[in-house]
Amino acid sequence: MRSVVVIGLGLIGASLAVALKKGGAVLVSGFDKDPARVEEAFKLGLIHRAISHTMLKPELEQADVILLAMPVGEILRFLPELAQEKLKPGVIISDVGSTKKSIVDLARQLFAGRDVLFIGGHPMAGSHKSGLAAARADLFENAYYVLVPTRPTKDHEVLEELLSPTRAQFVVMEADVHDQVVAVVSHMPHLIAALMVDDLRERAEHEPWFKLLAAGGFKDMTRIAAANPIMWRDILLDNRVRLVSLIDRWQVRLNAYKRALLESDGEKVAALFTRSNDFRRRLPEKRSGAVRPAYDLYLDIPDQPGMIGRVTTLLGEAGISLVNIEIMELREDIMGVLRLAFRNDHDLKRAQALLKDAGFRLHTLDIEGAPAYPRS
Repeated sequence: MRSVVVIGLGLIGASLAVALKKGGAVLVSGFDKDPARVEEAFKLGLIHRAISHTMLKPELEQADVILLAMPVGEILRFLPELAQEKLKPGVIISDVGSTKKSIVDLARQLFAGRDVLFIGGHPMAGSHKSGLAAARADLFENAYYVLVPTRPTKDHEVLEELLSPTRAQFVVMEADVHDQVVAVVSHMPHLIAALMVDDLRERAEHEPWFKLLAAGGFKDMTRIAAANPIMWRDILLDNRVRLVSLIDRWQVRLNAYKRALLESDGEKVAALFTRSNDFRRRLPEKRSGAVRPAYDLYLDIPDQPGMIGRVTTLLGEAGISLVNIEIMELREDIMGVLRLAFRNDHDLKRAQALLKDAGFRLHTLDIEGAPAYPRS
């Protein structure tokens, strides 16, 4: 039986651990810089064995597989330490970092000439919640899981087989291609969302209406700004070359549309929205990619005692789990808007059918360009 050591027991690491543990073909040990987290992971049954700081060195030397489930900055700091260990011949090492070029290049350099197989990894999955309590074996199911080998062979197939209990969709690509793609579809959107919210914050200090009216679409569009600051600091700095190039590109495009607005060039502006609308409709629906999809349902709910309880009771009795619930607005015409967040599209559709049958007026986000809150 292969021995797997997972270093880092956050949401991704703990979910990988429990998926592999449930797969049944490996012995999964877990380590985290926070000893309490390791103990909790063991008590929750996410790992077979808990590793303390004093046990880490011998465990690493005996491991068949080492998974580095840490933020990018920590991975880059830990790899040189790991390379100093007397690792088992043929050991497989992988990571879960959101950038790949710097990690794969460093690993290739550190393990050159050694019987060590390093394969970069990036599981594109996440959750509304974080921490051990949110860890689950099906977190990666049907999500893209990028693998970046350090040598031009089919060695990645060994890691795919090992990680098969995750039921992820494995794709192989070069590190530079990966980092270019995620810069566009993930890193830049996170930066823009954070800038939008920060600008709103500054304006709201002087005019409260900015905050009061920034509900609905603005909040949905900027939800990714509610991200771990340290993790995203490391990601953006590590991918800074590509992001700076993107910022330059955006400045050129923004200036072009600035001119179009100044010149009242409605044709150019309309053409932008026409192209964007058409292409967006052809994007894959509800598949886990570089940015986690939202499985949100909105319903108009009367401002009456017990109505929210009725909704949660209906869902609970049907065995449908909520990951978040939020009152989006209370309106003077008695109705309010309730946002329900679900774990996956299957739960969303079940809830939609159940609540519709119960007489609630429902809305989803604008998949086809319709407003999230249609008014009659």
